[in-house]
Amino acid sequence: MTGLTAHQCSLWILPSLLAISLAQTAGCAGKPASTRYLASNTSSACYAKALPTAGEGGLAWGNTLGMARKKSLDNCIRYAGRSGGTPDTCKVVLAQCKN
Repeated sequence: MTGLTAHQCSLWILPSLLAISLAQTAGCAGKPASTRYLASNTSSACYAKALPTAGEGGLAWGNTLGMARKKSLDNCIRYAGRSGGTPDTCKVVLAQCKN
């Protein structure tokens, strides 16, 4: 009799776990992915983008144009090194402030 109870129990556990995981995933589907990034950049007025000749570059925000340029250059050097690129060739290609 315990074999029958265990079998019945296993029949409803798997569908229940699947339903719970789908419900949790569906709860996140309608939220914008960039909300957390926008919230951190709302007080920064300037941004800059730096790119190496090979590898990944860096985009950064700052209160001043100089701060944004420095942060983007630092990010470019870090990301280019991680991606197998050329960190010593990083240059700021775009820098401006919001009006």
